[in-house]
Amino acid sequence: MNNQSYSFMACDCDYDRASIVLFGAPYDGTVSYRPGTRFAPSAIRNESFGIETYSPYLKKDLEDSRVFDAGDLELSFGNSRRALDEIRAMTAKIITDGKIPVMLGGEHLVTLGCVEALALKYPELHILHFDAHADLREQYLGEELSHACVLRRCHEILGDNRIFQFGIRSMTRDEDEFAQKHTIQKKYTLEGLENVIKELKDKPIYVTLDLDVLDPAYFCGTGTPEPGGVSFKELMEAVHKLNELSIVGADINELAPHYDQSGVSTITACKILRELVLTMN
Repeated sequence: MNNQSYSFMACDCDYDRASIVLFGAPYDGTVSYRPGTRFAPSAIRNESFGIETYSPYLKKDLEDSRVFDAGDLELSFGNSRRALDEIRAMTAKIITDGKIPVMLGGEHLVTLGCVEALALKYPELHILHFDAHADLREQYLGEELSHACVLRRCHEILGDNRIFQFGIRSMTRDEDEFAQKHTIQKKYTLEGLENVIKELKDKPIYVTLDLDVLDPAYFCGTGTPEPGGVSFKELMEAVHKLNELSIVGADINELAPHYDQSGVSTITACKILRELVLTMN
């Protein structure tokens, strides 16, 4: 990990006392359109000081939470498999130490490293996936390790009906047909989340949140903006509903801060991360 003197907001609890461990995975080696998500973890930390540690929605404060920010992994940028192995090793250490990993991407491929580690400990692992894109391609331009294929690779680990997808509004015909047979997909909106939460209450859950699930009107700082998404309020309320679940790991990914010079997309990512961590804590 990189040495650093700053952390996300008040996430400076000692590692031994922490129940949640944040770490950055600044990797964007397979992006299919606009690069830049490698800069997201540091941007999120820098901008997090622009918002309060206290959530008036949850009546909780990060200053009261046991969260440790481990900094960023130094990933093998030219080798996707090696980068995933490094993410998997970090995740395995965190869960072996009895803590919950929360990863800051990075492109969406980084999710696979976390899932590989968590699936070994939790054979009944299920995924809640918020995204504009299905990410179910078999391959993209001949590459099976791509952010466009990450949920397909996760399906190969978990099997049928263990991946629940929300907000999906962009896919190929093959992805659409695959999802109808193998995943539980709720297109376009976050409707139906309450029923899924009831179904998954007793299961170990991994939450992967691709921020381009938000409409570009609220979040333009991403490599693959997709019109027709959900609002910030809708996403935040969905995150709050996850408090009924047994979340064993999570990630937030696909912020590309340089495409929003106003900084609004980055501060939006900060606020969603704050609400997610406090919901889990």
